[in-house]
Amino acid sequence: MPEWLVLTLAMLAACVVVVIITLVRHRRASDDEDITETPDVIEYMTMWIGVVYAIVLGLAIAGVWEARSAAQDHVQAEAVALHEISERVRVYPPDVRDRIREDVNAYVGHVVTTEWKAMADRGEVTERGTELLDRVRADVTDYEPSSDFEAQAYQPLVDQVTAADQARIARAESTGATMPGVVWFGLVTGGVVTVGMVFALQIRRTARELILAGLFSALIAFLLFLIWDFDAPFSRGVAASTDPFLSLFPEAKG
Repeated sequence: MPEWLVLTLAMLAACVVVVIITLVRHRRASDDEDITETPDVIEYMTMWIGVVYAIVLGLAIAGVWEARSAAQDHVQAEAVALHEISERVRVYPPDVRDRIREDVNAYVGHVVTTEWKAMADRGEVTERGTELLDRVRADVTDYEPSSDFEAQAYQPLVDQVTAADQARIARAESTGATMPGVVWFGLVTGGVVTVGMVFALQIRRTARELILAGLFSALIAFLLFLIWDFDAPFSRGVAASTDPFLSLFPEAKG
């Protein structure tokens, strides 16, 4: 099911639930119930519950967005390091240079076609990707420079291999969800309590109040969906992309 459809259904469901509960509550209310007045303490509690929950939602959104941005930075760092390897080996003999570039291209092609799907589906990198990167490392580190010029390029190449490996490890660690289960429990429970406090204000069945209550509950549902969507940096809707690899290695598109 498309994520936009899930979001739409969740927001509509939140609105429908609020409207139904409001109508049922008023139908079962006693005839002498005064719906024109609300105790000051309830208004005060409702205000502070809303403020606290808004702060929690803001922090949660900022946290998952930062995790998503960090995941994209890892992808960028890995792509740049591999591109530097591919460019810096031009000082090596043609056979060595071509072998290293072929192995780099093979690794990048595997990442953007196979490994990316594995990260989205299973939340993990592939063993084949590790093997291909190890082959690049072996190509670079096992070569013995035959001139001072090649020797000067050797250590920077080794450093770029290390940078690519570190970025890959960081990318692998970013594939899973970033929000702990206990935080999700607090967010969902807080959303229920916050929306539930609307009924403590004794809203009436006027069209204006029902629309506002429905929109408020839909907003809560949207923000929770937004956090859920950002929570997995390499899957779902707003995910880290392979653009850094594809911009530096256009042939990896297949």
